[in-house]
Amino acid sequence: MSDVTRRPLWALRAVVTGGAGFVGSWVCERLLRLGAHVVSLDNHSTGGPENLEHLLGHPRLETLQVDVCEGLPVSGPVDWVLHLASPASPADYLRLPVETLRAGSLGTQNALDLAGEKQARFVLASTSEVYGDPLEHPQRETYWGNVNPVGPRAVYDEAKRYAEALTTAYRSARGVNTGIVRIFNTFGPRMRLEDGRAVPTFLRQALCEEPLTVFGDGSQTRSLCYVEDTVEGILAMARCNDPGPVNVGGSEETSLLDLAETVLRMTGSSSPVDLVDLPQDDPKVRRPDLTRAREVLGWEQRVSVAEGLERTLAWAEEQLRPRTRALRPRRPA
Repeated sequence: MSDVTRRPLWALRAVVTGGAGFVGSWVCERLLRLGAHVVSLDNHSTGGPENLEHLLGHPRLETLQVDVCEGLPVSGPVDWVLHLASPASPADYLRLPVETLRAGSLGTQNALDLAGEKQARFVLASTSEVYGDPLEHPQRETYWGNVNPVGPRAVYDEAKRYAEALTTAYRSARGVNTGIVRIFNTFGPRMRLEDGRAVPTFLRQALCEEPLTVFGDGSQTRSLCYVEDTVEGILAMARCNDPGPVNVGGSEETSLLDLAETVLRMTGSSSPVDLVDLPQDDPKVRRPDLTRAREVLGWEQRVSVAEGLERTLAWAEEQLRPRTRALRPRRPA
């Protein structure tokens, strides 16, 4: 099994699948800042080239518009394969169910084959969704989950569960140096404001003076993690040889109703909160046990949720400025 963890980052060449996506673009940017050479692969089905626009022309960045399910046409040496390619928001994977399953199966296999061929370290960006609607709280990596395999969310949940099984098989049977990181609710700039996830949805609705739509009674919880911290967790997994899985996510829970009210305070919006029907299989609670993240990766969440929301709000204001009237002065959060 190869070991590239001792090489300095400036000497590494990393392939990032889904590199034009929300998290993927932040991974590419961070790697470039650390001195690595980066190859971004993306078919732009959910990620967009605008996420990498500020990096185009960088001498250590290559971008390829390809579908990872059709193969990874990467020549030359590769040290890391970071596999992030997949629709990730409910709106996207419900719109692209077969494509989501293909990304988790064929896409993962192609990425693993590339890592095996290049003797590279492979990291799968898995998800807290493998725990489903959990009966264990907080969720430890040893928990097997509570997933409905034929429910509407299964296309994403089971795609990632299969991807984890395939990654583990390539490690045990073929000697590929693999690791699995399970990402919890990540937020920050470059999330599409219409992608259906809570933070961008609430910010867009508040800034546009629209009702904030909260599912159910809003008591369901999430553990938010700012994208820069999530990226550091992914890269920490790439730097080690641990197989994982390792949870990376926020250490504090917030209810969706509390999150909506926080956004209203931050924006000074007069939007009402509308309670709407809860989607099938929507998780009631979500919080990672971060013991292994601390012990294996030396990882801790550094950006507070409040600070992350302020940064994301500033970005959302710029995105929406052409569409909204003058923004209200903010009230203290």
